[in-house]
Amino acid sequence: MHVSAFVVTCSDSRDAAHDGSGKDLREGLSAAGHTVAGHTVVKDDPEAIRGALAQAQAAGARAVLFTGGTGIGRRDCTVETLRALFEKELPGFGELFRMLSYQQIGSPAMMSRATAGTYQGMILFALPGSPQAVRLALEALILPELGHAVRELTR
Repeated sequence: MHVSAFVVTCSDSRDAAHDGSGKDLREGLSAAGHTVAGHTVVKDDPEAIRGALAQAQAAGARAVLFTGGTGIGRRDCTVETLRALFEKELPGFGELFRMLSYQQIGSPAMMSRATAGTYQGMILFALPGSPQAVRLALEALILPELGHAVRELTR
């Protein structure tokens, strides 16, 4: 099953011209046959993140992939913003991501707060801002299950 997806980069320091992680997500989704309904770069700010989610919903996205704002920095707020909206959280996504990440980078993996959950018929993924981490999450976890996860949302 191919899915309509939307990519959101949450960053105070990147703009569209310097958004390698967002580009990697869009290219990976497209290469796997999914439709990219849109993408945006927003500040690490709850209101901006919620606005991007509304934009994704208006574009008809069934999956929204957020990159950035999942660390432990003072301004990192993507996880808190999305968790407040989740109808159902998918803790296994974050657990598996950290396990795979640990195999690649070691102990710094524990500082990732990557997570996923559902919201109004969509599945949301919150990923680190690192291109390496984005590619790992996309290839090992998201792409193999994206169609299945969205199909489950309609059961």
